[in-house]
Amino acid sequence: MGFQPVLLWTDALLFVLIALALLGVAHVRANEPLRAAWRKVGKRPTGMASATVLLAFLAIGVIDSLHYRPLLPAVELAPASAGEAAGSAEQGTAAGASGVAAPAGPVYSTEVLSALDALLAPLRLQTEKTYSAPFAWQLYQRETLTLADGRQVREHPRLVHGAAHLEAPEVERGADVMASVARALGHAALWWAGAFLFLATLVWRGSGLRWGEVAAAMLGGRTVLAWRAALVTLGCILLIVALCIELAPRYHVLGTDKVGQDVLYLALKSVRTALVIGTLTTLVMMPFAVALGIAAGYLGGWVDDAVQYVYTVLNAIPGVLLIAAAVLMMQVVIDTHPQWFDTAAERSDARLLALCFILGITSWTGLARLLRGETLKLRELEYVQAARAFGVKTPAILRRHILPNVMHIVMIALVMDFSGLVLAEAVLSYVGIGVDPTTISFGTMINMARAELAREPMVWWSLAAAFVFMFVLVLAANLFADVVRDAFDPRRG
Repeated sequence: MGFQPVLLWTDALLFVLIALALLGVAHVRANEPLRAAWRKVGKRPTGMASATVLLAFLAIGVIDSLHYRPLLPAVELAPASAGEAAGSAEQGTAAGASGVAAPAGPVYSTEVLSALDALLAPLRLQTEKTYSAPFAWQLYQRETLTLADGRQVREHPRLVHGAAHLEAPEVERGADVMASVARALGHAALWWAGAFLFLATLVWRGSGLRWGEVAAAMLGGRTVLAWRAALVTLGCILLIVALCIELAPRYHVLGTDKVGQDVLYLALKSVRTALVIGTLTTLVMMPFAVALGIAAGYLGGWVDDAVQYVYTVLNAIPGVLLIAAAVLMMQVVIDTHPQWFDTAAERSDARLLALCFILGITSWTGLARLLRGETLKLRELEYVQAARAFGVKTPAILRRHILPNVMHIVMIALVMDFSGLVLAEAVLSYVGIGVDPTTISFGTMINMARAELAREPMVWWSLAAAFVFMFVLVLAANLFADVVRDAFDPRRG
């Protein structure tokens, strides 16, 4: 095998969340009230469009979570000369102790890569010397160049990789870009047609209609679910993918940063960090919020007083200071135990996982307060009072009558908190208490772009790329959260 699979902690937890989501889909399909609620989400064009965008980001995150260590090429030792052979015979076993013997088994690199790194190899490996603007063929800053006649001039040097296939880029670049755009349009149209045929066939099966009628209804927006909005959004995504496939290997589409890395590569790598922060934090937050909120609302008394005291104290402490103190303490633990980590990726992953736990432990109070208030109302209803009168034990009442009736609040809160957690990571990394500096994220991109904005001329594309990617992700999450809230909130029935 040419690589060694690596499973990081965040990878495993992300896959567990995906498995739980698939189990949730199976549960929804078997539960008619839940199917009706999610059908309301699918009927809204906003819901289908935002879900399509979120699935695209999720696909990037899953691909970037398939980690491995590449196999290092074998090193062939040069044969020893006659004199060296005679000398080694005199040295005996000392030659074996010198460490020149070839390793018995395969040797893997200490660098941990992902499947996304393999797909984006042209972007990852084709680095420049320093800054270059989007679609540029020269460096962004002037350098002193020595001409053939010995004269020195201040010019913009030619890029090593950007537009390197053009002999006269100042003349040929426009036509080359337009030709690439035309090819991308053709590829996107072909992919979209294939996706449409697949979806139309799925909808057609069991509908009792002819395939052509189903396809016309999907394109005309006359289906129960808003498939037309999903197809339009999918077409836009496929066009962007096709443009990147055509242009990114030959141009730096979003420019390069200070060390010459492709900004498009950095933006795509940041997606996984945002998804991990937004999803794993909810995995930590939900047990605290659900257990303490329901217990406080149903049991009352000293339990209610204790829970209220805890989340009141947590809310009284400034969140940034609490998170900063916890992150710095965790960083000290990581720095003092380097033997725990075999690679730098495992070290940075440990800090990312610690940040998820810290954000989850410090952000459960809002949901717990909502669940407490709803449980106070539910415990006074007739069916709960009847269960008490018949001697049903408290755990059974909480499991059968209270928890199912507050899950809509949990669902709405988790979806709406996702975008806030993504923004929180960007803010924390910007102030230096977020993810590890070696972890690529939107926050680290913004932090590095802070100094670039003070340059003359200004380097704007790193900040713009992080802003656009984060804006699209957060906007899609917020729109989807609004649709979910409208579908699950009984008061909006």
